Amino acid sequence: MFAPEVLGPTVDRLVELAGEGRALEFAVGTGRVAVPLAERGVRVTGLELSGPMIEQLRTKVDEETIEVVVGDMATVRVPGEFTVVYLVYNTISNLLTQEEQVACFRNAARHLVGGGRFVIELWVPDLRRLPPGQSATVIHNEPGYIGLDTYDVLNQQVVSHHFKFDDSKQAQLFRSPHRYIWPAELDLMAQLAGFELESRHADWAGAEFTSESRSHVSVYRLPSEPTQVR
Repeated sequence: MFAPEVLGPTVDRLVELAGEGRALEFAVGTGRVAVPLAERGVRVTGLELSGPMIEQLRTKVDEETIEVVVGDMATVRVPGEFTVVYLVYNTISNLLTQEEQVACFRNAARHLVGGGRFVIELWVPDLRRLPPGQSATVIHNEPGYIGLDTYDVLNQQVVSHHFKFDDSKQAQLFRSPHRYIWPAELDLMAQLAGFELESRHADWAGAEFTSESRSHVSVYRLPSEPTQVR
């Protein structure tokens, strides 16, 4: 995810959307995107729940370069107003209920100026790969690593299982739970928060989004005269 061909188009697009204003990254993490965005001259603030993530970010930049507020992206209000709020690499799916995900949209709207944008990078649920009666798919397989997704289709839950192993045959397992969201459901969440869909592409470089796209970058825009978010 740090490769120039991945990170470059991401930062280019966010620079364009931020314009002369400020950017707020929900779940800023270790600053993979925020740091190069700040280096491009955009004033970036981060919101992050994980203390260890913030510690890693602080090895790269200080508080004066990127201010970080500790808290939940669904509820915590960051001081100031922004022209763009963004969530990268499937992070909204870390909120495990529909209510929390809707609250995240509403929280983004509270931070934006009129005409501001909320940008979400998210994968498209890959349920077409699930044969009837099975609940798991292999997401990646290479020497030393196997990734599996297990689905609870009734509750729109998926757990990613990451197995890493070496010649000792001892495996390390890391799991991450998610609530997957269909693009149409994401659009409805946006409407509930007062947004309208401005654009959707298959990647940050602007490739066409089709029925075969595995992920999308969706840009939602507030009206120029913001409506009250409840």
